[in-house]
Amino acid sequence: MKRWIGIGLAVVLVVGVGIIALVGRDKGDKAAIGGRCETVTTVRGVVGSEKVPYFSDPRVQQAFASHCLSVQVEPAGSREIAGLDLSAYDFAFPSSAPTGEAIRRKVKAPRAYTPFSSPMAIATFARISDLLTKVGVVHQEGSYQVLDMEKYLALVAKGQRWDTLPGSTFAARKSVLITTTDPRTSNSAAMYASIVSFVANGDAVVQGAAAEKKVLPLLTKVFLAQGYTENSSEGPFENYLTGGVGNTPMVMIYEAQFVDRLQRKDGSINPDMRLLYPSPTVVSKHTLVPLKPPGDQVGKLLTDDPALSELAAEHGFRTNNSSQFTSVLNKLGAAAKPVAHEDIVDVIDPPTYETLEHLLNAISAQYN
Repeated sequence: MKRWIGIGLAVVLVVGVGIIALVGRDKGDKAAIGGRCETVTTVRGVVGSEKVPYFSDPRVQQAFASHCLSVQVEPAGSREIAGLDLSAYDFAFPSSAPTGEAIRRKVKAPRAYTPFSSPMAIATFARISDLLTKVGVVHQEGSYQVLDMEKYLALVAKGQRWDTLPGSTFAARKSVLITTTDPRTSNSAAMYASIVSFVANGDAVVQGAAAEKKVLPLLTKVFLAQGYTENSSEGPFENYLTGGVGNTPMVMIYEAQFVDRLQRKDGSINPDMRLLYPSPTVVSKHTLVPLKPPGDQVGKLLTDDPALSELAAEHGFRTNNSSQFTSVLNKLGAAAKPVAHEDIVDVIDPPTYETLEHLLNAISAQYN
């Protein structure tokens, strides 16, 4: 938590410095911008950590500044956001529709905005996808590779190790597991729980106490068997980028994180890295809940402003205009080969917020 507070302060500082550079001066909530704005309104939001690079982009800051806004954000896990005292913020921007709806009901907001989304995906390496293809767990579907979750979970249920898979050339004496974030705080882990619970419930969305009891043994195992997990989605993805295949063979991420790194062209994504799409998967709908009028203005701009929408696509998000994401992939060329160029077919809905909370709280109790 202290780490994210520190990162949050750093982000606020970066955004603040960016706006100062843009306007040439800073007078708190009100300042002049090149004579075009009489005042600048500072808007404060709490957002899922995967959206921090977007809000920190100077071009995004410039786009908001053109509307006389200075947008400052602090990162937090989406489940954490739902439990925060939100009185200091103008908007909350968790990474899933169920959490967004829970916040909207909590604060009695009249509306919410879903300006962009991202399917859940699995970042891995060529030798892992090749090995899982040999044993029938991974296959090609259209332009992208999918991981059959039913077959994968069968391996998890029997405690399969990487080095004992038939034909394995990956001599890691660890269990076949997808690394996730901490289900007690993070949305990406909650989305993973949605997928696992659907498969464990016989390909049906979990609803009711009996179904919850049925899926909990396997659901608990896929999280507790990992040991320590990080609070937010940036942590395990960074470990994947820097630690290599032995450290993190597979990690659950938002597709947008992978595309964003490709866009940066900083070498963090190398040709050996692959992207798999779980089948089924869940599309994470990033949902902005306005808490005050300035936050409502941010929600409208993210939804309607073409410049902000195009920048969201450049950061890897799928916007309401599908041609924007397609254009980004086309410009990336061969580097974008692991990314699905079309809509993902096998997509399910997550359980209701209340059901998901029941499941995640039951898992949390096992941590204790």
